[in-house]
Amino acid sequence: MDKMQKEALQVTKEIVVKFIESGRVSPNNFAELFPSVYNVVYETICAADVQDEREVAE
Repeated sequence: MDKMQKEALQVTKEIVVKFIESGRVSPNNFAELFPSVYNVVYETICAADVQDEREVAE
């Protein structure tokens, strides 16, 4: 698991825990929610990393 995957996993865990604490998500549907949140977080982190690399190259 690379650094970005670990970061995405940690952020996703925190987001889902906050959703559960606020009552927006039930612990019962955690398994169906977690992968979709993870994918969005991971894609966002990767897109930001690519953007950072482009800015450095310019």
